[in-house]
Amino acid sequence: MKNITIADVAKHAGVSKSTVSQFLNKRYEYMSELTRKRVELAIEELDYRPNTVARSLTQKSTFTVGVIVANILHSFSTHIIRAIENKLYEKGFHIIVCNADDEPDKEKEYIEMLMAKQVDGIIIFPTGGNIDLYKRMKKSGFPLVFMDRTIPDLGIETVLLDNEKAAELAVNHFVESGCSQIAIVTTSIIRNISPRIERIQGYKRALENHQLNVTSDYVKTADADAIPAALEQLFNLEAPPNAILAGNDIVLMEILKYIKEHELKIPNDVAVIGIDDVPFASFYTPSITTVSQPMIEMANLAVTLLMRQISKENQSEAEVYRLPPTLIARGSC
Repeated sequence: MKNITIADVAKHAGVSKSTVSQFLNKRYEYMSELTRKRVELAIEELDYRPNTVARSLTQKSTFTVGVIVANILHSFSTHIIRAIENKLYEKGFHIIVCNADDEPDKEKEYIEMLMAKQVDGIIIFPTGGNIDLYKRMKKSGFPLVFMDRTIPDLGIETVLLDNEKAAELAVNHFVESGCSQIAIVTTSIIRNISPRIERIQGYKRALENHQLNVTSDYVKTADADAIPAALEQLFNLEAPPNAILAGNDIVLMEILKYIKEHELKIPNDVAVIGIDDVPFASFYTPSITTVSQPMIEMANLAVTLLMRQISKENQSEAEVYRLPPTLIARGSC
């Protein structure tokens, strides 16, 4: 079968090749509604498929962005990927999503694969284990934005939650509800993953602001599969906590499992707040108080920053953007 070209579409529609090109690039303001429908019908009747390789060579862009998420199991990750995809789709870009599983080696392979595919830029939820590679990408001018996690002194534009504020909101709500023995549980901080470190810092500062003791026994960090053991240690303390802040949605799930298995009552035996507004929070019994992240705003900002780099316009000093959290009070505290 003959390959259908732009010239064939133009001839069939009775318009110029530039008009077809404008249609394909969604520049509809340059044509009448009648012309637009004629081109659209010609494309459909001829079953025309744009040559994306040729388009990439002509416009020096693959119109593709890579997104490397640290751990796709987090509810936050899946929601923000969807928001990023929506925003990029509006701009005529596609995305390739990769899951690094919090493994630096896997992240490195995905970065190299995406760059080999000549994506126009990458949004990374960094594992923190590829500093030299991040530096080389930055030095070469490759469009790059960090999401959710910050790594100091690299000069890479970063979008994340104000994590300290998120923990403060939770602690303040616990105290207002009459809780004074407040614990925090989060996943491992071995690689100094910034949201986890910052949430612990915000938790400690909020306790100090309320003149409550910061007790090391009430701060638990562990890999996801070790969270049940950490909770066992907490509840076997001489003075177990009467409130627990879950540092993320995976931890919250483990806390709720533990509470159910041990027939504890929320909030009578222990109050619970989770950072990240998980989908089931509003209909769990009792409903779960959460601290939510402005995911759509974060995604839109990350895309805006990346597109500026791709288009090489309005270049300025890289910044770290911390967006404000919101506490959603429900029945668990």
